[in-house]
Amino acid sequence: MNSPLPAMSRLSAWYLFGIALCALLAPWISPFEYDAQDTAQTLLGPSFSHWMGTDTLGRDLFSRLLYGARVSLFIGVVTTAIALVIGTAYGAVSAYAGGRTDHWMMRFVDVVFSLPDLLLIILIMVVMGKGVLSIFIALTMVSWVTVARLVRGEVLKIKEYQYVTAARALGAGPARILWKEILPNLHGILLVTLSFRIPSAILSESTLSFIGLGIAPPASSWGTLANEGWQALRFYPHLILFPSLAIFMTILAFNFLGDGLRDHYDPRKRQTNRQ
Repeated sequence: MNSPLPAMSRLSAWYLFGIALCALLAPWISPFEYDAQDTAQTLLGPSFSHWMGTDTLGRDLFSRLLYGARVSLFIGVVTTAIALVIGTAYGAVSAYAGGRTDHWMMRFVDVVFSLPDLLLIILIMVVMGKGVLSIFIALTMVSWVTVARLVRGEVLKIKEYQYVTAARALGAGPARILWKEILPNLHGILLVTLSFRIPSAILSESTLSFIGLGIAPPASSWGTLANEGWQALRFYPHLILFPSLAIFMTILAFNFLGDGLRDHYDPRKRQTNRQ
């Protein structure tokens, strides 16, 4: 019987669920529109009417943080999911095929993996220009290779198991064996990988927006808000404090959740718990 997740991992999961729910319900729970300007209320500190203060254009920071969560979480989850699908398919086919096919497929992965992630992302963004589509493509391009290498290692082990050998002896084709016998046994490592790659994607998007290559105003992401707050850090620290705190807490929660999932699906850890 699998051991339950640690308390910190469960708490992190509830925190992430709450953040996702707030982001989803942002149009209904935000006190102001994310782009509503009030020049008479500029650069106010936190108060009862503006819980996190206002920015240089009098926009409510709490509302912009909620709408920013929609962008940051959406980009993080979707790009990671796409990278997971591509990397899983690529790594599984490479490992199962073996031989020269595996050799050349993995040499291509090595070439892509050797390129610095941030440099490749910035290059793609410069070529394609700003926009959500560019961010999707850039983050997917740097994420799928890690998944492919992890999946390949697991498939190399799984394809030698007796039940795979039995399925092959009964005449099952490669596609059926991959789909029915191997992929269902990858759910543990894929779930753990997902929990670690999402915060990496969120941080990458925040970095791009922070340096001016991400989401263009007036739309907001957490990175965009941090960039705007950085410019007024000395006199109005609340502008960067809350977006940075949101990024930090969310990434920390994903890491705690990932640690718990990794221990949960690790057979050696389960054996230790039984003893």
